[in-house]
Amino acid sequence: MVTKIKYGKVLAVIFLTVLIWVWADLRLADEFAVPSANISIAKSTNPNFWASFDNYQPSVVIKNIVLKGPASKIAEVKRQINDGSLSLEFFLVPEQEGMTTPKQHTLTVLDFLKKSDQIKQLGLSAESCDPNTLSINIVSLVKKTLTVVCVDETKNPLKAAAIEPAQVEVLVPQDFTGDAKILLTPTEIKQARAVAILKTPFIELAPGQTREVTTNIKITMPPAEDLLADYLITTATLGIALSANLQGKYEVVLNNLDEVIRAIAIRATPDAKRAYEKMPYQVILEIDDDDAKSTEPLRRQLIYNFPSEYDRKEEIVLNQPPVIARFKLNPLPPPAPALP
Repeated sequence: MVTKIKYGKVLAVIFLTVLIWVWADLRLADEFAVPSANISIAKSTNPNFWASFDNYQPSVVIKNIVLKGPASKIAEVKRQINDGSLSLEFFLVPEQEGMTTPKQHTLTVLDFLKKSDQIKQLGLSAESCDPNTLSINIVSLVKKTLTVVCVDETKNPLKAAAIEPAQVEVLVPQDFTGDAKILLTPTEIKQARAVAILKTPFIELAPGQTREVTTNIKITMPPAEDLLADYLITTATLGIALSANLQGKYEVVLNNLDEVIRAIAIRATPDAKRAYEKMPYQVILEIDDDDAKSTEPLRRQLIYNFPSEYDRKEEIVLNQPPVIARFKLNPLPPPAPALP
């Protein structure tokens, strides 16, 4: 006799089994302490306000957040945090927290985390955290006219031939005393020496906190030669770059040492000249592995060890023919064997 399969009952059994497993997983709640997470202040929708944490910091680290939820969800979050695929970072919009007046506000961190969409999407809830509260400082901004200055990648000022306009109106704190800055890369500096370029300035409200100014500024840089003066570096220190394969095996003997360390004529800006004088070695002689095999007299052009940040901007150049070092390699006796 053929038994008729009752598919309705089979589906009901499967559904109930799944439901039991889901219910069991929900009942089997687990907790996980996230060791650190960041809260950063999002860009304000009100340009007249500036928000920051204590000491004008744009973000803070929450040292410990305890998350609670189903064991399977906790296990997945643990795995993702451990393999680096998940990083908990939260963004605070002051207006959404009712912080709309210029003063110091207090944020209850746990209440903020409980509303987090990121935690909700993980299927978890925030149970506790450290610290419990944070201070948020809201500062009112006012319009000020600032001078526009150009700086390089190390924030050192650059002398521009022309900056148009030379001043801009910017929203800043009442006690702000800085300038509107334009950052120029070495490539942009070279371009601006040939033709005017357009850039937007920024202001630095606090270390690490900048705001862009929307005004386009036309910048022209003077030709490099116009910035340079003639200098003579009277004390030159020689550095010898010997490969690891030759160290301890050969002595470098210079046949024209006086010529190698004689005064060096350069053209440079005053800052570049001072930086060059402070370098550990003004000239460097490189010794190659093949030099030890050569039977011919050894000759090599010296490397003038100009500071890289000024060299890139063409603010220091050699103003004499480069010196050719004449040298030989004398084999050193092998080291004495170690005593037993």
